[in-house]
Amino acid sequence: MAKRDYYEILEVAKGATAEEIKKAYRKVALKYHPDRNQGDKAAEDKFKEAAEAYEVLSDPTKKAKYDQYGHAANDMGGGYGGGGYGNMEDIFRNFGDIFGGGGGGGGFEDFFGGGRRSGGQQRGRKGANLRIKVKLTLQDVANGVTKSIKVKKQVACATCDGSGAKDKNSVGRCTHCGGSGVVRKVTNTFLGQMQTQSTCPYCNGSGQTITKKCTTCNGIGTDYGEEQLDLNLPAGLQEGMQMSVTGKGNAGEQGGPAGDLIVQIEVEKHPELEIDGQHVIYHLFLNYADIVLGCSVEVPTIEGRAKIKVPAGTQAGKILRLGSKGLPSVNSYGKGDQLIIVNVYSPTELNAEDKKLLEKMRESPGFKPKSGLKTERGFFDKMKDIFGE
Repeated sequence: MAKRDYYEILEVAKGATAEEIKKAYRKVALKYHPDRNQGDKAAEDKFKEAAEAYEVLSDPTKKAKYDQYGHAANDMGGGYGGGGYGNMEDIFRNFGDIFGGGGGGGGFEDFFGGGRRSGGQQRGRKGANLRIKVKLTLQDVANGVTKSIKVKKQVACATCDGSGAKDKNSVGRCTHCGGSGVVRKVTNTFLGQMQTQSTCPYCNGSGQTITKKCTTCNGIGTDYGEEQLDLNLPAGLQEGMQMSVTGKGNAGEQGGPAGDLIVQIEVEKHPELEIDGQHVIYHLFLNYADIVLGCSVEVPTIEGRAKIKVPAGTQAGKILRLGSKGLPSVNSYGKGDQLIIVNVYSPTELNAEDKKLLEKMRESPGFKPKSGLKTERGFFDKMKDIFGE
């Protein structure tokens, strides 16, 4: 049987706008929707036919090919599509927004205010998410760490194993939904009576109700307790970052799924080092003689101490770099650097001999600034070069 013209199916002119095509499809789809025509195979075929037509005419590229070649465009490839739909779920998934279902598979019943179709029975209510804070040292951030922690939270009741029932014989079929997990309602609309369905509020979609409650948890299925967890925290986590551990939050009621555990990262301050993104900063203070003559000094790093050379004549504010001695990124390869900022230490208390030495230095020609000297680039300009800002 030859395919009908897509414009004919949607009852629009060839020059129709995208909005006119959308409205036309909505009208035809509502007319032949399975919820209005239960058991009518002809209506179901027309519903699928309309969806195929809309798939092509709502896409500018596919529409242009169809306008030029008709149904023959489908045999030419090139992203034309229009191959037809085999089941309703594909249509609801692709075009759910036309009916007000947000593309999530609801469709007709969502448009008229009903609940979304039940995708299968559920057990109980999902547990609430739980938030905790975990403190890391700078070395933890650099290398990653496994933290063993105890979390106080709602856990499954040990007496009833989380079911909320006194025993296995204390669970029966829900009398409100007949064990289906959904309740149906008939609504009068401008198109006539429409049947909608939603999750049963009495059994929360499980299809079962408790006839005798567990005496420990009073039928809830949870109890306040504690759980020991091993958290594998990767290297590169920074202050304020969050991790989600699925299913390790509060236990769900009456066998429902557990919530998630949200882990917020706090980084302890290091006594000597500062963090700036992936870079680690250390302020090195030297006396005037060490800066003028040069010296070798030990500086702290994340992994211990390292010896560095300070060249003779180094100016205050000079930034020395230890490559790849910084922090890794949790999302990429490589490490930052350790930046050592050289500062001149000025003593505040001098004895008589120190003062004589400084007076002699002040009068020495070698310590008098020469004319024509230019200032070095400022500290913040140097930092911009290092951080690429």
